[in-house]
Amino acid sequence: MVNYMSKKKERVLGRAIAGLQRLADDFAERRDQLSAEAGLTPGQWRVLEEISTEDFMPSLFARRRAQSPAAVSKTLRQLAEAGLVTVSIDEVDARQRRYALTAKGRRVLGGLRRSRERAIAAVWGDIPLRDLERFADFSESLGRRLEAYADAR
Repeated sequence: MVNYMSKKKERVLGRAIAGLQRLADDFAERRDQLSAEAGLTPGQWRVLEEISTEDFMPSLFARRRAQSPAAVSKTLRQLAEAGLVTVSIDEVDARQRRYALTAKGRRVLGGLRRSRERAIAAVWGDIPLRDLERFADFSESLGRRLEAYADAR
């Protein structure tokens, strides 16, 4: 590790990084489980969530997610073929498409949200508020530090 740290700080830092990696892996695994229970991929779930907002734009979604527009289009086709999403031409600008959840899409997304809420309650529900506040503060601070470090590169 960094040569100016005490041995104890190096050990604790190693544990912290390992713990963070474990959390990231656990969150990814749980996201995979939830989406699979609904018959979706995690990517399809993310697109459904975005479509449920008012102003879904595939190109902006692709840019924010660092995905190709073709990959997002493929996901949209899959969701439409599964009967979860409808696609229509915008009434004002015929060059634009409008995406909306079908009744089935709303049911699937609602089920995913309920499953997620149950998991959150089961895992996080009995953690004292003080501990949650400290964790939230620390994770926000760490996120800002990682983003600043990445931006500086």
